[in-house]
Amino acid sequence: MKKIILAAVLFIATSATIQAQLLKIGVKAGVNFANQTGDAAFDGISVDKEGITSYHAGLVAEVKLLEKFSIQPELLYSTQGATYKSAGEEFKNELGYLSIPVMAKFYLSKSFSLELGPQASFLLSERNDFDVKNGETFEFGLNAGLGFKITESIFVQGRYGLGLTEASKDADVKNSVFQLSAGFMF
Repeated sequence: MKKIILAAVLFIATSATIQAQLLKIGVKAGVNFANQTGDAAFDGISVDKEGITSYHAGLVAEVKLLEKFSIQPELLYSTQGATYKSAGEEFKNELGYLSIPVMAKFYLSKSFSLELGPQASFLLSERNDFDVKNGETFEFGLNAGLGFKITESIFVQGRYGLGLTEASKDADVKNSVFQLSAGFMF
């Protein structure tokens, strides 16, 4: 009887250890260097675009499937957009998204990883210096970047995201963002 109980305890402990190694959950936050690509013309007037600096923050998970391959789903709040200039006037368009990237993570070494994957984003807020709410409510894009594990728990990432669908109902523009992140896995 003692051997059965000991075997059950060892089995549960081993299963918990294996499970902990296969799935990690954490948080991340960082800075966005965002802009919008494409032709921006509002009411037939051409405007110049400049990037904005904003932020992103949220939850991250890593599911280890193979020795050097993981899937990393994320749930982030991310602000993107651009500053527009025309005839001496300047206005800022900042879009707040709930972004869901799902990254395929290829480990090049024990610490470095290459990350590629799609991203679906849902518009939650739109803040601009003019009285127009013209943001599309859904955006689809692709991301690519690099990750580096400083320790088993602390990581940094650099990523470029390119929107494949238009971000505005009134202009032919797509979001483009470079993100620098730091995070902690529990």
